Amino acid sequence: MPNKVTFNRVTFPHMGESFRAFKMLLEDLGNEVILPPRPSRKTLDLGVQYAPEFACLPLKILLGTYMETAQKGANLIVTSGGVGPCRAGQYAQLHKAILSEQGYNMDMVVFEPPKLYPLDFIRNVRKLNVARLSYRAVYQCIKRSWQKLKALDNLEKYTHVIRPREKQTGTTSRIYKNVLAWIDQAHSTKEIEEAENAGLNELQKIPLDPSRIIVKVGLVGEIYVLLEPASNLEIEETLGNLGVEVERSMFLTGWTVDNTIKETTELLNAKDAASPYLPEMVGGHGRDSVGHTILYSQRGFDGVIQLAPFTCIPEIVAKTVLNTVGKKYDIPILTFFLDEQTGKAGIATRLEAFVDLMKRKQKFRTSTANS
Repeated sequence: MPNKVTFNRVTFPHMGESFRAFKMLLEDLGNEVILPPRPSRKTLDLGVQYAPEFACLPLKILLGTYMETAQKGANLIVTSGGVGPCRAGQYAQLHKAILSEQGYNMDMVVFEPPKLYPLDFIRNVRKLNVARLSYRAVYQCIKRSWQKLKALDNLEKYTHVIRPREKQTGTTSRIYKNVLAWIDQAHSTKEIEEAENAGLNELQKIPLDPSRIIVKVGLVGEIYVLLEPASNLEIEETLGNLGVEVERSMFLTGWTVDNTIKETTELLNAKDAASPYLPEMVGGHGRDSVGHTILYSQRGFDGVIQLAPFTCIPEIVAKTVLNTVGKKYDIPILTFFLDEQTGKAGIATRLEAFVDLMKRKQKFRTSTANS
């Protein structure tokens, strides 16, 4: 009699559009995927109800997400760990304890940085390899998923460039949704490549207004609130509609490379730039926020926006340093500390004032240069 096969009903954190690549990978490995819903007010309310009061926003949103997926039948959570002086490294243990107290019997697979814990990485992959694929086949699955993740990042970066220049507000967001569906349906290497190229071609057809005054803003801060639009109240889309070209300092592909293989040139440059002001790692991405702000200033950006969860210690440290950096490099910096009380209307009002300030400074520089 054959051994009974136990299927994982897997879920994971919702971070932007990356769920499309993770879903494909976990299904290829033989798991049933319970997709995490896009975080909503209900998700956050669930997290707030059961998380410690002073826990940061990502912990609360993820807790709510896990509860919602558990109610749909998920029994295994795949998530990342963390090292260094940041409480995010304890999220998985805390989440599991709270879920257990509330009666949710969910197992966890926690991926720590593979370059520090290679054996744990192999054990985790084995646990998720329900289909018992060969190492070569698993590698091919990971490779395809990585290609899809890169395609998603590339397309999103392009929307940041064209959205502020579109003739009719909302066109980019509307077409981008169709493009995401094409990427979602692609599975083979060839299909993913074709879907990415078709997506870029479709986005390039969007009519643009060449007379539009554009300002460029760099986004820095904590990874989850940077990558998940629901947690930052769609700040990138709001800025794009205000005529701002956004460049985010962190994408999931870059972060993964930095934490699995070797640090990218981009991260090394940010560390070097931050060194005179913040030479030591303070946990999370605090030092990166300082370094990227300096690099944005040196590249002629008009402003920087720092996004951080309320009570995030690394970003609080970075904020104190950014006050000095902003004056020295003459670049305006706006900080949002986000929690469950933050409202989209309040953010929009502050963004409008910030964009107006940057446009006036840009106009002043142009008139001074021409006089």
